[in-house]
Amino acid sequence: MSVNAFAANKPGSKLKAFNYELGQLKPDEVDIDVEYCGICYSDVHMWRNDWGQTIYPFVPGHEIIGKVSNIGSMVTHLKIGQRVGVGWRSRSCQTCDQCLNGYHNRCPNGEDVIVARHGGFANKVRCQALWAFPIPEKLDIKSAGPLFCGGITVFNPLVQNNINSTHHVGVIGIGGLGHIALLFLKAWGCEVTAFSTNPKKEPEARKLGAHHFLNSKNVNDLENISSKLDLILVTTNVDLNWDLYVNALNPGGKLHIVGAVNKISATVFPLISHERSIMGSPTGGPGVIKKMLRFCQRNKIKPLVEEFKLSEVNEALNYLETGKARYRIILKNDI
Repeated sequence: MSVNAFAANKPGSKLKAFNYELGQLKPDEVDIDVEYCGICYSDVHMWRNDWGQTIYPFVPGHEIIGKVSNIGSMVTHLKIGQRVGVGWRSRSCQTCDQCLNGYHNRCPNGEDVIVARHGGFANKVRCQALWAFPIPEKLDIKSAGPLFCGGITVFNPLVQNNINSTHHVGVIGIGGLGHIALLFLKAWGCEVTAFSTNPKKEPEARKLGAHHFLNSKNVNDLENISSKLDLILVTTNVDLNWDLYVNALNPGGKLHIVGAVNKISATVFPLISHERSIMGSPTGGPGVIKKMLRFCQRNKIKPLVEEFKLSEVNEALNYLETGKARYRIILKNDI
């Protein structure tokens, strides 16, 4: 099967029209006709080979919405024409300890949509059927793509850390990930504090669900919230004054990192003395993704998106890199 896509031939190069053959469909796989695909900053990192694992030619795209067009012989839960979503992961072994315990996203033998294979900036994409999730009927398909990476990335920590409506949660970085976290936490019923270096984002952050807004550059503000937060979600990828944020945690609180921060340096004693912890997580397993989709449908949650045509992918990447996106970019297939 022939696929039309856009690919980069070297780190950071312009994406150009690219054609490749998918090969034979495996019994547990499905092919999907792509309708929309979000642009995540992980696509940018992979495009530039920031993580040293990109293979060229490289087709980005892992926030995919489309319709099933072909089904492997073992697939019984999906139908031709059914609308599904696909995120970062495209395969898991289903037999390792991680998979058997429901953590398919941590499968050491797994496969990711844009690592050593081609992604969703194309008219078709393929994945293991387990990782193609039916879209709930009332979910907005135009904005649903970012839920499958950005959304589950910030939803999973709420489940992992047993967050409930009485908790006070902080969100660092009000961008592609952070704005979705605010939407989730508002529906969750939590008290929410937003942290940003851009004070102009305060009105929108409050509208999205923040009760409090603090300028991350103001050390005095950060010192004044000592021992106030049960969980802090770090959605940014920049270096921070880690000790200030650790000290902002309640005893037993957790600093949970989902942004691609390079390194962390923190004083250990405040962690030990107050049983605080620093942790991180990738996206989420199939069970948690399904919960997130039901949660979004029930609470009418949808990311804020701006739309480009797939053929305008280079303009869209430039728009994202220059910090103009509010807050996720989606590409509509027109090839």
